[in-house]
Amino acid sequence: MTSQSRPAASPDGDPWLLTPGPLTTSSGVKQAMLHDLGSRDARFIAINAKVRERLLGIIGGEGFVCAPVQGSGTFAVEAMLGTLVPREGKVLILINGAYGQRMARICGLIGRAFEVLEWREDEPVDPAALEARLESDPAITHVAVVHCETTSGILNPIAGVAEVTARQGRRLLIDSMSAFGALPLDAGAIPFEAVVASSNKCLEGVPGMGFCLVKQEALEAAAGNAHSLTLDLQDQWQAMEKTKQWRFTPPTHVILAFNQALDEFEAEGGQPGRGGRYAANCRILVEGMRKLGFETLLPDALQAPIIVTFKMPSDPKFDFQRFYDRLSEQGYVIYPGKLTVAPSFRIGCIGRLGAEEMRAALAAIEGTLKELGVASGAPEAEAA
Repeated sequence: MTSQSRPAASPDGDPWLLTPGPLTTSSGVKQAMLHDLGSRDARFIAINAKVRERLLGIIGGEGFVCAPVQGSGTFAVEAMLGTLVPREGKVLILINGAYGQRMARICGLIGRAFEVLEWREDEPVDPAALEARLESDPAITHVAVVHCETTSGILNPIAGVAEVTARQGRRLLIDSMSAFGALPLDAGAIPFEAVVASSNKCLEGVPGMGFCLVKQEALEAAAGNAHSLTLDLQDQWQAMEKTKQWRFTPPTHVILAFNQALDEFEAEGGQPGRGGRYAANCRILVEGMRKLGFETLLPDALQAPIIVTFKMPSDPKFDFQRFYDRLSEQGYVIYPGKLTVAPSFRIGCIGRLGAEEMRAALAAIEGTLKELGVASGAPEAEAA
């Protein structure tokens, strides 16, 4: 194996994951999982309580409570919608990507009335259009929006959406799965009823646990709403308040890792520190890829420092699968695109990655293009 093709593995021997998740985690997070604790062990109960309290601190959540749920982030999204939207309620879902579409699918399957407002995947949701729809339909009780839509990497205007929703007397539900912990979300400044995220993504734990930070009064009023026993956040929260324990077998190793990940999050300076590192990663990535001729789908003003979508090169020698496989062989895992507006692929900026790893990934990309005989990453010119 030549030096050019030798995998540039992490210190743990794993590839670098430049994806929207799962993500590269630290050695400390991995090591935290090497212990067995019973679900009723006093140490585990204390750690679980500490994790819930720390999550509320990230949003400055006075009047909020934390209701965790086993599973991936989508479990938490479904739990939020099914618990907080009453059976006679109606939710307006703002869609500009696959994760907004997923919320619509969830509502259809669990029997919640819903409507959608849709934009292209490269367009942010529009608070003015939201206001017009809310004014025209008094039956809408809730609005649901994705904070950062990882289909494209676009940042939606959460503050504007929240302001309109509050002014119109409706309740806002936020899917902040790929933004929570990296982008600011202050419950004292942005009015919302609930936000969901997960143990991995920007908090750099491992997958297996989602959580909902929700106004206590709203959760108390949600008794009996849920369509599912396991995804009933109100019942989960009530049980934890009474017993300090999970209703069903908790993901103990995931929570141990998450507690360590939150230690590291706080040591980095919390959201400003974590978001600052990701923003630097994003700048290095975008500048380096543009030097190779690649074009970003989004203008810089709409780009969240989470994951970047690049248009496919027009060079006939570029083959995405070969490009992907060759980078993977060198220790860098990227992600295919999900867009309908343009052929694309994505490279993430999050996880336990810094400037050194981003520059090394760019060197691997440049070398791979040369191996494939690709002169430039430039896409096909758009028609005037």
